Amino acid sequence: MKVFFACCLALHLCGGVWAQDEKPGAAPVILAKDLQEEVLRTQATVKDMYGRQETMALPITVYRPPGDGPFPLVVFNHGRAVEAKRASQGRYRPETAARYLVAKGFVVLVPNRIGYWETYGSFDPEYSGCKSIEPMSVAASDQVLATVEFAKTLPYVDANRWVVAGQSVGGLTTVATVGRAPAGLLGGINFSGGTGGNPDVNPERPCNPGATTRYWGGIAKNAKVPMLWLYWANDRYWGPDIPKTWHRAWVDGGGRASLAAFGPSGENGHSGLSEDMDHWLPVVDEFLGQLGFDRPAIVKAPLPSAFAAIDATAAVPVGASGKAAYAKFLEMALPRAFAVSSKGGFGLARGDYAAGRALGNCQRNGNPCTLYAVDADVVWKPQ
Repeated sequence: MKVFFACCLALHLCGGVWAQDEKPGAAPVILAKDLQEEVLRTQATVKDMYGRQETMALPITVYRPPGDGPFPLVVFNHGRAVEAKRASQGRYRPETAARYLVAKGFVVLVPNRIGYWETYGSFDPEYSGCKSIEPMSVAASDQVLATVEFAKTLPYVDANRWVVAGQSVGGLTTVATVGRAPAGLLGGINFSGGTGGNPDVNPERPCNPGATTRYWGGIAKNAKVPMLWLYWANDRYWGPDIPKTWHRAWVDGGGRASLAAFGPSGENGHSGLSEDMDHWLPVVDEFLGQLGFDRPAIVKAPLPSAFAAIDATAAVPVGASGKAAYAKFLEMALPRAFAVSSKGGFGLARGDYAAGRALGNCQRNGNPCTLYAVDADVVWKPQ
């Protein structure tokens, strides 16, 4: 199901949002003020499969709760587009997922790994040639560990309590990191993790999936923390069965991981992270609760308030531009949601996790918001 929302120019690659910020001729990215979004940088040293070593700047996007903290940490890792699209991957911004995690009480650090965005070029430490995946896995997880070391310098982060998560090759990065058993790690969340897929050329048939099976099965014995693995049936990178083989290898090798196998999502379930939040949010929420993070964070629709009829545009407490947007909202199919702020701002969304997305789109300029309408009901009450 497609989702409509207000945002800057972006590319959807491997289930994430890649902002085309800080590039010549590109539209500037508007940072999420309510999440205190900023980009910091540290240094990371990595090797590629040929033994070439480089030290480069590692850009890290930060999302964090209000207050001084220190807050527990999530390191969230991005995927890897196919070669023809990799040059256009900008800064990775999993804002909607990060918004949920921040509401849970986490600081979220998102490293843009070496070989992407600012450091895209002749050095690609994640190239595997569809052979051994160990070098790329070590290079990627080295940057997770560099991010955690950097987090120790941030006064608002408690880097002694952290979770690693990621999507696609970011999920592979997550598994590799758990397999190294770093200090302070509490758990790992793997969204559609793997490598070698090309949905345009060989849908559901990644090259050399056995390499992943062998590597994950071999490092599982080192893992000390539980994991949650999430895959979708119509994932055009891996298909429905290969992830089950990978999971079985991990468990048989001594690792702990619950497998959440979802049904089809959209045209390509590989994008379930960003397109099927209604299904994965409760599963992830339960997993984080088992780790001790039980703060409510999933946005749910309030009961109808009877404040006004759903089509009473004049009653919506926003200005002219907001009323025009609300008129468009009324033309949208369900599910849908519309949020308002006391400053006259607004946000709207249709489709998956509409209430949460609408509220986030409204709040991202820094003002608190509330839901005004969800589906065919007005839920807002005058303050």
